[in-house]
Amino acid sequence: MAAMTRALLLLLLFVLAIWSAEGQQRVYDVLDFHAAGDGKTDDAQAFLAAWQAACSDGRGEPVMAIPGERVFLLSQVSFQGPCKSPITVKLDGNIVAPNNIWTKQEASLLTFFGIDHLTLDGNGEIDGQGAIWWDCYSRKTCQDRPVLLGFARCNYLTVTRIHLKDSAEKHMTLFQCSQVIVDSVSVTAPADSPNTDGITVAFSNNTYISNCAIQTGDDCVSVLSDTKNITVTQSRCGPGHGISVGSLGGSETAMVEQITVSNCNFVGTMTGVRIKSWQGGKGYAKGFLFQTLNMTEVQNPIVIDQFYCPQGNCPIKNGGVAISNAKFIDIQGTSSEQEAIRLLCSQSVPCQDIYFSNINLSWANQTAPANATTLNAHGSTAGMVVPRIQFSDISFS
Repeated sequence: MAAMTRALLLLLLFVLAIWSAEGQQRVYDVLDFHAAGDGKTDDAQAFLAAWQAACSDGRGEPVMAIPGERVFLLSQVSFQGPCKSPITVKLDGNIVAPNNIWTKQEASLLTFFGIDHLTLDGNGEIDGQGAIWWDCYSRKTCQDRPVLLGFARCNYLTVTRIHLKDSAEKHMTLFQCSQVIVDSVSVTAPADSPNTDGITVAFSNNTYISNCAIQTGDDCVSVLSDTKNITVTQSRCGPGHGISVGSLGGSETAMVEQITVSNCNFVGTMTGVRIKSWQGGKGYAKGFLFQTLNMTEVQNPIVIDQFYCPQGNCPIKNGGVAISNAKFIDIQGTSSEQEAIRLLCSQSVPCQDIYFSNINLSWANQTAPANATTLNAHGSTAGMVVPRIQFSDISFS
């Protein structure tokens, strides 16, 4: 009996040891895979080796660790899935791109592709060293510039705390992703850096962006076609071009719905919240809520533009992306130009069901009241709306 008791006890201890081991996160440190971390040696192969080991670990929730107080130079790296377990990339060190023109094709410095239940978290920074690219672009010698951080076909994705800096072009892209949380991420690039959007969402759904601080040379957040249920909240934008939906309908049939921007601050941006589409486009964009927003010297705080044409001299075309059911509620602050609100809609496909309530926007110049321009926009207002909106079929409640 005593021998049987000892055997059962040993078996129990063995099972508990297995459970304990399975419950621990195994850490795959890039330094253990021969990353130099000196900011000079290309550590791409070491990162890929660490990723492959972590991604192949099916015994729990492995961690790929990028330690602090180190700088890792990376050329183009693509982390492929699927992985055998939910996986975390812990970025505490800094990653830098090569300080040269390292590609002539569309690319991302870092790409995560086909990975479900991925978390990217840490206090580290990814620096795109974009200045050389911006100069190349201004001289018209760079046709394609790389994105800093790209996610494609990643579901149940979480990105938190990291800092993105000076991308050659867009900083973060989400393409064909679902169930995404981006929280407490910061993005910085000079106000005159070209096309350096902060976060771009396309062909994705159920994305929640919160507590982010974005300073760029283009849109802080841009929402492109084939998107649904996208929320941006508790975030700061500026400098930059604002938070934009579009441009839509340029080469694709637009499908955008259920977009919310709430509790955000805009400081010194070109626009605040904007929906923009090309003449002659097809498709729809509907179900917008822009609520509890504060504007500080924003050039044009509220814009709907169905005549988007950044290069100018676009030919007149009939048709357009149907924009409808857009609510603007509790928006306060100042515009740096007298035109605080611009609603420019197509005669053939006018904007429908546009609603304004509790709007108070003044011209920062203070020499005259702010004003609003409307064209082929149909909707209603409630409560105080300053400047006054003159809809095509306005009704007051």
